[in-house]
Formats: sequence, structure tokens, C-alpha cells
Amino acid sequence: MYSWAHTERLGLCFLLLACTAKGHLDPPSFQPGVLHQYHYTVDFQIGHISQPSVRKSTLKAEAAVQTHLLWRNASHPGEQLVHVQIHDFKIHHLPEHDETRNVSVGLSPEDLLGIEDYKHIALPIIFHWNSGKVEGFYGTSEGSSQTLDLKRGLVSLFQLQLHSGIEVDVSGKCLVTYNVSHNSIVKTKDLHSCTGAAQGHTSVNKAFRVQWQPTSKSFYSMDGSLLQSVVTEEAHTISLTLKSSIGANITSRQKLDLVSVLPGPKEMLGQTMQEVLSTLPGKYHATDIIGQPLKTTCQHCPSLITYLKKSGKQQMRINLSKPLSTRRFHMFVQMLRHAKKRDILQLLQKSSGDMVPFLIDAAVAAQSTASLSSLSEFLDFSNKNQVPLQEKFLYAAAFAPHPSIELLNIVMNKLKGKVSEPTVMTTGIIVTGAVVGKLCQMNLCGEKEVEFAKATLVEGLRASEEEEEEIIYLLSLKNAQLPETIPLLLEYAEEDTGSVSVTALTALQSFPREYITDEVKKTLRRIFHQNRESYEKNARLAAAEILLLAEPSLFDFRNIILALESMDKETSKLLLSKINNILRSQHSARNVFQQVLKDTQLNNYNRLSRLGGSSVFSGLMAASDDMVSTYSLELLYTETGLLRRSLSDFSILSHGHPLRAAQVSIEASGLESLLGGAGAEEEGDEEQEVMAGMSAILFDVQLRPIVFFKGYMDLVSKIFGNSGEPTSIVESNILFIDHLQVRDSKLQYSKNFP
Repeated sequence: MYSWAHTERLGLCFLLLACTAKGHLDPPSFQPGVLHQYHYTVDFQIGHISQPSVRKSTLKAEAAVQTHLLWRNASHPGEQLVHVQIHDFKIHHLPEHDETRNVSVGLSPEDLLGIEDYKHIALPIIFHWNSGKVEGFYGTSEGSSQTLDLKRGLVSLFQLQLHSGIEVDVSGKCLVTYNVSHNSIVKTKDLHSCTGAAQGHTSVNKAFRVQWQPTSKSFYSMDGSLLQSVVTEEAHTISLTLKSSIGANITSRQKLDLVSVLPGPKEMLGQTMQEVLSTLPGKYHATDIIGQPLKTTCQHCPSLITYLKKSGKQQMRINLSKPLSTRRFHMFVQMLRHAKKRDILQLLQKSSGDMVPFLIDAAVAAQSTASLSSLSEFLDFSNKNQVPLQEKFLYAAAFAPHPSIELLNIVMNKLKGKVSEPTVMTTGIIVTGAVVGKLCQMNLCGEKEVEFAKATLVEGLRASEEEEEEIIYLLSLKNAQLPETIPLLLEYAEEDTGSVSVTALTALQSFPREYITDEVKKTLRRIFHQNRESYEKNARLAAAEILLLAEPSLFDFRNIILALESMDKETSKLLLSKINNILRSQHSARNVFQQVLKDTQLNNYNRLSRLGGSSVFSGLMAASDDMVSTYSLELLYTETGLLRRSLSDFSILSHGHPLRAAQVSIEASGLESLLGGAGAEEEGDEEQEVMAGMSAILFDVQLRPIVFFKGYMDLVSKIFGNSGEPTSIVESNILFIDHLQVRDSKLQYSKNFP
């Protein structure tokens, strides 16, 4: 009995000892008077996703790295200053080619980095090491940012805390997990969690973004507290959201191996770390270990100065319908991003009239301080001769993939000054909402310039006295999609019964479902059922559609079915067609509808058989692994058979991200009076004058509405004064996908999708 218990206790004791040994290592450190010689290699491979069989392009760098203990804390020996110096830096390149060849091209570091930068590589750096945690990084003022980033990456290999949590290294502030076993350590870094490092830029619209799937693991080998080797492997798959076959696979591998241990310099004496640093030659100063992206340049784009010299002899002609214009647009965007203001201004001033609109699109897309500043100086909103260029600039700002505060300021300042053409002011107000909305999606809603722009739009709506002016500000808020303006939109939707109400409700339709709360639904029910006022049919239809698509209740759907009998035949026919369209789709509301229609008092011929020509059609245009493209056509007729409204919509859904590619709405009212008063005016339309117009949304941006005619006299003048040319709302080169991602894994690389 005793021997069995004794054996169990011994076994448990050995088990505990084994577990302790497995999960515990001494914190890494260096011993004084010892020079450690490491061999450092880092290589990158990049290949196309669509061509996995093609050999990847490889870039490899290697160097000798010497480290020694400079100083340690007498009361805490684990706190140290470590001196690091790189020698014999070499670069090799293996370009993409046939697998039968294997020729490595040795690149001259002096030619690749420049003579000065190559000299800076050999300059030593110092890092503050505290029980494996890199707490400080020190360099001299002579080092360049390019070589400093390489050293940041090297020092990041010494970041070894042995416990999971948050670490700061060249990649930023990242979440890491450790797996410790005897003398080996595996560190896994969650690159998606990294913050603090500048990552470049991307498009605001998620459908135009890039998917990034990274992995990062480091394998450490220790001999007591001495770091023997470390291997870090990273893999990045970067692809377009809309088409995942367009992209790249990027892998990087770093390796640091201890080669020799030799007698080295003695440690320095000093009470504090700062005291030691102040005595060193070279004036070392603290710098951030987080990598900073380098300024990228277009390798194949000519400089703007070169173009200006050549353009004096021949003028470039741009035809937007040709694919060549897209390539030239890309070239100019890259060229203007690195040009000076005086050169851009000179280009705008000396170019032909056909070329200037193209350059305005490119300058806004470039989003550089120089390009925006030159546009601000070139454009004079008080000059009527520049009206087409002013609208070109405003629409380019609305379509900017990632607008800046600087761009918003230019738009606001231009609108505050003298504006010669009312249509330009109208476009500017609508565009301001689009720019504000994108800035808020970029988490810049709290900036004072954005707050001022939001307040300007709200105050402008409150101060509007004319219906047309109210509609313009409501369209601006529709572009902005600010949740705090929903109560304001509801107020205008309910208090007005005509076009203002319809515009406010269409603005509400653009919000995601989670913003259609119970309070919002109460207002929508009052509008649809006309509890307080009699509303135009388009307002009732918009209210019903929001209720049907925003997680409808059985109560809402039942009441909408019951209301069909009290509506005119065309409105009820269109609403019933919308319901049937939802039943044929995969929308979540479909289950609610099917449950309600089990009631035979509702689902019968008398209620669900409606006369009229109004209808809704929808279907699938295209589908792939990455996106689904759909179309819909909505037609609403008057009781006399004239077209009241047509709505064409083309939408894209990519990886859960919706995008309204295009929506065109053509509306007409009061046309019965042109037929000699045939047919009575319909409910809510009693006092509407003869009018026809068009409204369009392009890539989620509401454009300025176009009025074909308003009033009988205007119609007559348009008929006799019509030139026969089509009306163009917007004609532009637009940069939709603009993604620059910088990963600072010891040698910096970037992936640009312009």
C-alpha cells in the first residue's frame, strides 16, 4: 500500500518537472566581452496567382552581422544595450524565367541602393534589450530611412518575450503567441492585428479593395540564454476582391545563424543607459522600431519635366472610348504623384482644351499635395468659361477612391467663394456629401473639417426655402449616409408630401438594414398608410419597399397586402410585383412572406390579382467565384397608360460587399394635360406641373439630377431649341481601385493596384 502511493507521488513529481522544463527557458541575453558573428540572409519571392506554374521572381540579400554587449544594468543583468553592425552586404536577383534556366544575377548594392545608402548600411545601430524585449532602437543621424528600415527588420528578430501578448517590431504593434519546448521556440504573429505601421492606402468602397491573407511564423533555437538561430517565414496572398485570380503570392524568409563566438570589446561602465549613450561617438538618438513606408516611384513612367519638354512639339490626343486612354490615365496619375506644383500648373496652363479635363481627372486621382494645390490655383469658379472644368473637378472628387481632408477643403473653399453658375453650386453641394461620406468611412468623421462640412449640409437644408434647394441638400445627405441625419430625413419625409418626401425616403433606402430601427418603421408606416397626410404614390412605394426589405414583421406584411385594395391599380400592381419579386429571390424576408400567405384570406385571387401595366423585372447578369451581378427594371405607369417612372438598376455583390454600379431613374409628371386633360390626375399628384427629368447613381455616388423640361413653355422651347445631341451627365476617367500596401518585413516591398 505504501509503496504504491510512494510510486505515484514520485511519478507525479517527475511529470511536474518535465512540464516545467518544457515550458521554461532563460530570457535571451549576451555575455560581456564576447563578439557574436551571425550570418544573415533574407529572400523574397513573388509570383502571379493566375500563373502558379511560372517560376517566381526571387530577390535575396545576405550579410555578416556582428553583435556584442555594450552595457548592462548592474542591478538587473537582463537589461542590456546591444551593439549591432552589418558587413559584406550582397544582393542577388533570380528573375522570372523558364525553369530550365537557373541564372542568379548578382546586383551591385551600390547601384541598387546608391553609394551613400550602401555606406550607411555599415553604420552600427544599438538596441535596448530587456529580458528579450526590444524596448528601444537607436541610430545615428547619418543613416538613411531605407537602410534604417533594413536594420529595424534585423533587430526585430531579437524580439523574444516567451509569453503571448502584444509585441512591437518593424511590422507594428502586433498580437503574438508563443509555443516553448525545451530549447526551441515558435512565435506566431497575427499580421491582421498589427497597428501603428503605415500601410499605404486603399479604396473606401470595399468591393474595390484588395484581399490580403498573411501568415507569419518565427522559429528560434536557444543554447541557454544565447540565441543560436532564428528563421522567420512570412507568406502573403494579395488579390483583387472583384477578381481573385488577379494578384500575387509573396513569400519572405529570414535566417540568422550564429557562426562564431570570439573575444570582443569590453562592456562600458555607467549607472544608466542614457549616460552610456551620451558618451558614444556618432550621436545616437532614439527612433521608432516600427517601419515607415518608403516613397514609391513608377519605374516605367516618364517624369513630368520630360513630358513637358516633349509636349511642346506634339500635343497628345485623348479618346476616352479607346483602351489607350486608360493606360495613359494610369501613367499620368503615377507621374503627377511625384511631380512638383509648378510643373503640374504649367502642364494645366499650356495643354489644349481637350486635354485639360483628362488632366483634371488624373490630378484628383493622384491625391498629392502638389496636384491638389495646382488644381485649386488653376480653377476659378467665378469664371463662366471654366464651368465644364469645374464640374469635371467636382465629379472627380466625388469618385476619388480615398479622398483627403485637403480635397474636402478645396471643394468647400471653392463653394464658399463666388460661383458663376448655379448648376456648379448644385453639383458641389451633392459632391460634398459624397466626399464627407467617404471620409467618415475612413474613420475621419471626427476631424474638424469634416464636422464643419456636415454642419454646413444640415444648416443648408434647414435654411432652404425652395423645394428644389431642399432636394439638392437631401441628395447630398444621401451621398453622405450619416446615421445621425436619419431623424432629419424622417422629418422631411413625413412633413412634406411631394418630391421632397420621395427624395428623403430614397436617401433612407441607401442606409444598411441595421439603421432601419423600430422608430424609423413607425414613421414609414404612417407614410404608407397615410395616417396624417396624403402622400405621392412614389413616397408610399418607397416607404413600403423599405418596410418589406428591412426585416419585415408579419404585421407589416399583412397590412401592406390589405392596403393593396385601397390603392390605384398601377401603384398596387407595382407593389404586388415587388412582393412577388422578393418571393422569387433569396432575400431573408421571403420566409416571412410565405408564412403570411398561408392565410387564405390574404392569399386569394381577389387580393393578389391586380390589373395594370406597372411591373418589376430582375435577374442575374453574371456570376463568378468572386461576384454576382444583377439587374432590375421597374416601370410605373399612370392610370392613362403614360410612363410615370422607370428605374434601371445594375448592382454587384462581391464577398458580401454590395456595390450599385449604375442606377438611372427617369420620371415624368403632369403629361395628361398635354393630351387635352384626358384622365384624372392621380392620388397625391393633383397639382404637379408638366415635368420630365433624370436622376442617376454611378458607383454608389448620386449625381446631379437633370431636368429635361419643367412647365409647358420650357417644353416648347426645348423642342425648338434642341440640337439633337445626347445629354451627358458625366464623362470621366475614374480611378476605382487604388491600393498601395507596404509590408516592412526587413526588406520593404509594396503591391500597388491602380
